[in-house]
Amino acid sequence: MFRSATVRFAALVFLLQLISAAALIVTIGTAVRRQLRSDAQRTVAVLRDDLRASYAAGGAAGVRREVALRTGDMVTPGTVLLLVDAGGARIGGNLDAWPPSVVRDDHPTEVTLYRSGLTAAEPMHVEATRLPGGERLLVGTIVAGEARAIRMLEQVSGVALPLALMFAAFAAWIAARTIVARLQEPLAALNAVAAGDLAARVPADGSRDALATLGIAINGALERVQTLMGELRMATDGLAHDLKSPLTRMRAVLERAAAQVHDPAAAEAVDRALAEADRLFALVQTALSITRAEAGIGREHFIDVDLAAELEAIADMYAPLAEDAGRALTVNAEQTGVLPVHRELLAQAIGNLIDNSLKYGAGPITLALRDAGETVELDIADRGAGIPIERRDEALRRFGRLDEARQGGGAGLGLALAAAVTRLHGGTLRLADAAPGLIVTLELPRR
Repeated sequence: MFRSATVRFAALVFLLQLISAAALIVTIGTAVRRQLRSDAQRTVAVLRDDLRASYAAGGAAGVRREVALRTGDMVTPGTVLLLVDAGGARIGGNLDAWPPSVVRDDHPTEVTLYRSGLTAAEPMHVEATRLPGGERLLVGTIVAGEARAIRMLEQVSGVALPLALMFAAFAAWIAARTIVARLQEPLAALNAVAAGDLAARVPADGSRDALATLGIAINGALERVQTLMGELRMATDGLAHDLKSPLTRMRAVLERAAAQVHDPAAAEAVDRALAEADRLFALVQTALSITRAEAGIGREHFIDVDLAAELEAIADMYAPLAEDAGRALTVNAEQTGVLPVHRELLAQAIGNLIDNSLKYGAGPITLALRDAGETVELDIADRGAGIPIERRDEALRRFGRLDEARQGGGAGLGLALAAAVTRLHGGTLRLADAAPGLIVTLELPRR
C-alpha cells in the first residue's frame, strides 16, 4: 500500500499538517510562558528597585517600614517579601524564614512556599538581593494565576492536538481525493484508447496547472498514436492485398507444374515447394492477423457467440488430427452464455494453441471453459514438457521460437497471435505450469 504515490502524498500532507499544528501549539505555549515569566520578572524588578530606593532614603528602618507597608493586601496584593539581617535573622516580611532553595543573589527562582498566616503553599517567582548594610532582601510575586493559565493552556493543547490530528487526516484525504479525481479523466482517456477507441482525448479544463499540462501532452501522444494506427491499417491492408496475389499465383503455377511433372524427384521437389508456399501464406496471414489485432482492428466485427458451443465445434474439427497423433482431445465447457467476440480470430487463436500442443506437447489435450464472474476463462492444457517460467515472455513474442520447439517447423506465432487476440477482446493471456505440462488461459471480459 505504501508503494502507492497517492498514499505517500496523503501521508506527506497528513504529516505536514500534524507538524504544523504541533508547532503552532508549542509556539503559543512557549510564547505564553515567556510572557508570564517576563511579567513576573518585571513586577519583581520594579518592587526591588522601589525597596532599594527606600533603603537609600531611610536605611534599614526605611526598608523595614516599606516591607511592612507592601505586605499589606491593600497596597500590593500577591507580593512576597522577606528582609533578614546579615546573620539571617528575620526582620520583616510575609515569609517566616529564608527558603533554603534560594541561594544566589540576583537570580530569578521559581519556588512554592507558605506565606505567613496562610495554610496553602503558593507558587512564587522570587529573587534575592543584598543590601549595602549586609541585609538580604527576598522580593517576589505570587504566580498562581499564571500557573492556572499555563495549566489551562496545557489542557487546551490536549484537546487541540486530537482535533489537529483529525483535521490533518481530513486534509490528507481531501488532497488525495483531489489528485485522484484530477487523474480520472487522463486515465479514462488512456483506458479508452487501450480498449480500441483511438479518438478518446483528455478534456481541457483551462487550469494551466501541472495536471492540465499532462493532459495536453497525453492528447498530443494520442493524436500521434491515432495517426500511426491509421497508417498501419492502410499499410497492413495494402500488404495483405499485395502479398496474397503473388502467393496465390505462385501456388497456382506450382499446382500446374505438379500436374505436368512425371519425374518422381521433380514431383517431390514441386510438392515441397507447394508445402513451403502454403506455409509462407499461413505465416503472412498470421503475422497480419497479429498486427491488425494489436492495432485494435476488428472490433467492428464482434458478434455474440456461445463459447461453449464454439469450443465444442473447434474440438470436433481438431479431433481427427489428435487421433492421428495418438492423443485425446477432451472438452470440459461450462455454460457461460454468449460473449461479444471476433469469432474467426478467436477460433484461429484456439486452433493455433491446439496445433502447438499437438506439435510440442504430450498426453491428452484438455479444453476447459469456466465462468469467473466478470470474466470467462478458457484453458488449453496438455501434459508435455511445458515452458520454463523464465522463458514464457520470450514464448509470447512474435517469432519467439524456443530451442525445444525448433524441430516442429513452427514460425513462433501461435502464442503471439493468441495473446494479441486476447488483448483485442480486452482480456489477458496467462501461461501456467500444469505439473507437468502447460496451461494457456485466455481470460475474456464479458463486456
